[in-house]
Amino acid sequence: MSKAKAGQDQPVEIPDVLPILPLRNSVLFPGSIIPIDVGRRKSVRLVEDAIAKERPVIGILTQKDARTEDPNSGDLYLVGCAARILKVIKLAKDNFSVILQGVSRFEVTGFDGAEPFLAAKVRAVPDPTTSDVELDALVMNLKDIAKRVVKLMDAVPKEAGALVDSVTEPGHLADLITANLELEVNEKQDVLETFDIKTRTRKVLQFLSRQLEVLKVRERINTQVQEEMGRNQREYVLRQQLKAIKEELGELDDGGGDLDEFGEKILKAKMPEEAEKAAKKQLDRLKGMQPSSAEYTVTRTYLEWLVELPWSISTDDHIDLKEVRRCLDEDHYDLDKVKKRIVEYMAVRKLKDDKKGPILCLAGPPGVGKTSLGRSVARAIGRKFGRISLGGVRDEAEIRGHRRTYVGSLPGRIIQGIKKAGTNNPVFVLDEIDKLGHDFRGDPSSALLEVLDPEQNSTFSDHYLEVTFDLSKVMFIATANQLDPIPWALRDRLEIIELPGYTRQEKKQIARAFLVPKQLDEHGLGGAAKRAEITDDAVLEIVDSYTREAGVRNLEREIGSVCRGVAVKVAEGNAKEHEVVGVDEVHEYLGPIKFVSEVADRTSEPGVCTGLAWTAVGGDILFIEATKMPGKGKLTLTGQLGDVMKESVTAALSVVRSRAAALGLDPGNFLENVDLHVHVPAGSVPKDGPSAGVTMYTALVSLLIGVPVRPDVAMTGEITLRGNVLAIGGVKEKLLAAHRAGIKRVIIPDRNVKDLVDVPDEVKGEMEILSVKKMDEVLAYALSNPPQGILDLAAAAKADA
Repeated sequence: MSKAKAGQDQPVEIPDVLPILPLRNSVLFPGSIIPIDVGRRKSVRLVEDAIAKERPVIGILTQKDARTEDPNSGDLYLVGCAARILKVIKLAKDNFSVILQGVSRFEVTGFDGAEPFLAAKVRAVPDPTTSDVELDALVMNLKDIAKRVVKLMDAVPKEAGALVDSVTEPGHLADLITANLELEVNEKQDVLETFDIKTRTRKVLQFLSRQLEVLKVRERINTQVQEEMGRNQREYVLRQQLKAIKEELGELDDGGGDLDEFGEKILKAKMPEEAEKAAKKQLDRLKGMQPSSAEYTVTRTYLEWLVELPWSISTDDHIDLKEVRRCLDEDHYDLDKVKKRIVEYMAVRKLKDDKKGPILCLAGPPGVGKTSLGRSVARAIGRKFGRISLGGVRDEAEIRGHRRTYVGSLPGRIIQGIKKAGTNNPVFVLDEIDKLGHDFRGDPSSALLEVLDPEQNSTFSDHYLEVTFDLSKVMFIATANQLDPIPWALRDRLEIIELPGYTRQEKKQIARAFLVPKQLDEHGLGGAAKRAEITDDAVLEIVDSYTREAGVRNLEREIGSVCRGVAVKVAEGNAKEHEVVGVDEVHEYLGPIKFVSEVADRTSEPGVCTGLAWTAVGGDILFIEATKMPGKGKLTLTGQLGDVMKESVTAALSVVRSRAAALGLDPGNFLENVDLHVHVPAGSVPKDGPSAGVTMYTALVSLLIGVPVRPDVAMTGEITLRGNVLAIGGVKEKLLAAHRAGIKRVIIPDRNVKDLVDVPDEVKGEMEILSVKKMDEVLAYALSNPPQGILDLAAAAKADA
């Protein structure tokens, strides 16, 4: 058993075996008093056991790793500090706050049990009471530096300097300073384990000197900041005075620094005279402004926009027409109309290099490649590409920009896109031009009138720039799903090229050349390894049974789903070295078939007829159902029909009445005791337009004479009360829809025969396309087994024609 002093108290006896309390993230030094929270099971048991004794002494050892929850002997340092428990406060069950006072260093000679808490055999290591000249000098240095550190630390009370002076024992002084320094745990432990007082004092002197240098640097930084703030304030006052003097003398500041660079940039930009004059004027204003003013920032931003626009930068076009064709064909299948127009433009550019850029509008259903075609055109002719989406744009300032008086104002999207492209002749795509809106903030479509007019866009004026910019060299390509929402004045400025949907075989070719390789690569199944292959039959099965669209967007999505299914097999090691996806595998990956042909089932009874419709996403087939029931001649229409379509039904019924006798019906009372109901399925979808007139007429005649319509026939055309069939629109889209649905015979108005030139040969070869001028001809072609009277009417109609 050893004795050690505890401050001014009586000597404290340190037993040979001490209960050990592990300490985390801290080191206790002799003479120091620290509060700790005790909550671990063994530590709580130790405290409860210790406070039951008189003047308890325990051993404090620091953990090597603070994250260890239940430390054993190997997790603790072997040099610690014996401590008295001065006070214990119970915070909660199994949770104490304990105030400890360090008494003396000790060294562990061996551990004596781990339950109910750690205990260790210890050897006390008191500080020797030696003194010599070198130690005295070290102590003087230590006190001197410690007092200087206290002065530089605002958080430490000034009385701490007097406390340092009051300590006489060198070892106690070193421990006191170390306990209050911000050091790492291992550094403090190193001081605790240093028994030689001189060595310990030198180490502490080193740490204290480092702390002093850090505080000096911090003080110097604070001083510099304060001086800089004072300098800025003085500079502001002097600049204001200088500005007033310059104004009195009528002189302007010569400028300097980076403002001189603006002058060079203005010359390099090769602006038009008007723009250069405006830029130089704003630069002169900028030189006379205080940099801290708000107007300085606004003017500087305006100048940056002016000098960074590509006033004179343009790319050279690829004039080789063969190369242009090759690039277009490489990126897109079919779309011959657009490719022909681009090649024509480049041919004219070859002959006349100052030809203005065309303003095209690609109109067609989603997924046919309108937007991607713009990027392909840019690549083919060697120009930069820019694109803005106009869908939902309602503010005219989005096109023309905001005036500079507004906070945060910027140029419009057109000028921003030109700057981003970096040239004054990019291919610029205006996506979704049919989805522009308008409200109280203005009409963006009206702002586009100037942009898309070749006679005006050479002097396009943006509200922000306030100088004209030449857009005549830009090739604008607008895209739209429908032309009707585009205002007539804007539509008049566009060269419209319609892109209808693709045929079944065209989709197969597109999938084979573009979609399948792309999806295989994206899912890690393509490239040199080529781990998977999708057969043509599988592609056609996806086209027929899992998609019903004019474009190929959903087709690509379904091919991606198939690729993901194959990828799972490959990743799990269940796939062959070269996985081949056929029709059966498509059903396995995509599940039940989504689309089946309903034509045969829906037309197997009288009164049901198949029509053709045009929609924003391409053509579609339309079923017309008519039925009769006992009644008084009432006509009921359902299926969300528009006014024009309702009028078509009424007109069709009037034609039936006028020809009742020729059709084998009783002219006087065939409707006297029956009610008619005409319904167009898919009742949640609004429908309108006159082109279903012939279908309505055929359905009514089929119902009333009891003869069903052929299941493989579809028709389209507007009717008149005289029984004529008038022309309709969207012939190509409607024929493609009929082809997709498996229709074999299509009846169209005679006046639409000219439109068949745009219909793919594949469609014309696989369907019988019949043209008619009179309704009597329609019945002869459409009914399954037409009565002789109807055949006679058709023959007479043909003879009259």
